[in-house]
Amino acid sequence: MPLGVTDMLVGERLRELREQKQFSQGVIEKRTGLLRCYISRVECGHTVPAVETLEKFARALEVPIYQLFYEGEEPPKLPDLAKRKSANGKEWGDTGKDARSLYKFRRFLSQMEEKDRTLLMFMAQKMSRRKAV
Repeated sequence: MPLGVTDMLVGERLRELREQKQFSQGVIEKRTGLLRCYISRVECGHTVPAVETLEKFARALEVPIYQLFYEGEEPPKLPDLAKRKSANGKEWGDTGKDARSLYKFRRFLSQMEEKDRTLLMFMAQKMSRRKAV
């Protein structure tokens, strides 16, 4: 699978943060337990690290994980999703049957294995792109 621009940017960002802290790849190796050759491959954009690995990098670099993707000093401002309304003017999933459905959906998603959740999201994306017949 070819790597995307985002993958390369994460690697560059990891290198940038490591150099700002004046840590060598050897220091990161000791702090994360990851091999130095793997760290190099990630920084060069040749390997895509898993979320768990990114958490190890963040701990080793002594930064919150969002800083691996974001250069600002403060956490990025999140969109105010609560202000979004459905067609009838009510917030979807706020009350009644929709709220129960959303609760069940969230609970089931949290119980799924990662590979199954990935497959489900892939299928949902495919279905959302299909033209209505």
